[in-house]
Amino acid sequence: MSETTKESAATLVLNRPWEQPFWKPAKGKWGVLAFIVIIHVLALIGLILFPLPSLKVLSVTLLFMALGGIGTTVCYHRTLAHRTVKLNRFVEQMLIFWTGWAPELTKSPYQFWAYAETPIVAVSLLCGLALGWQGFFWIGAVRLVYSLHMQCLVNSLTHLGHAKEGDSSMNVWWLGPLQFAAWGENWHKNHHTFAGSARLGLHWWQTDIGWYIIYALETLGLAHNVKRPQLR
Repeated sequence: MSETTKESAATLVLNRPWEQPFWKPAKGKWGVLAFIVIIHVLALIGLILFPLPSLKVLSVTLLFMALGGIGTTVCYHRTLAHRTVKLNRFVEQMLIFWTGWAPELTKSPYQFWAYAETPIVAVSLLCGLALGWQGFFWIGAVRLVYSLHMQCLVNSLTHLGHAKEGDSSMNVWWLGPLQFAAWGENWHKNHHTFAGSARLGLHWWQTDIGWYIIYALETLGLAHNVKRPQLR
């Protein structure tokens, strides 16, 4: 282990950022905390003022939620983070627009998205105004808060198993029907077992919408080098 690596590890252990108060962000991240507080306040106001949005507003909200979830699991997690599939460049860039930001986005050819982060966040929060105040609250803040908490919920639940050899991941079967929260990420033990696989649901009954999307893209010639689990 190099001296630089040792120093970084020692600094991480010393700071233990996961033990810091939730209201105290990492250095330089006060803007992120402010954004999170703002969307929660706006979401609460929106739910009070418009507890039942119109069908049009609800439909657009659900569509944007779906695109965000698909972008996160297919593009960010399976494509960029684990390199288990290579997407058509246009499809990849389109999905990046709908997902969060990753360390890979600071490198070519993704640098544009790192610079465009603030404008895109503003658009995601304000775009619903095109459909009035209902759209502003539901397509903006309510959608963002839902997506944030559901992604955190799934990621937390799937790591609460009994640690064996340092691995506490587990499959959470009852999240299977709730794919608007999981998108296949609930089969997390499968993912840890076959980390190099683009497919997380290994059996027909393990619903994995992320995999269905990748399979469809592969069939259409829009995805290639798709890695599958090597089952015995």
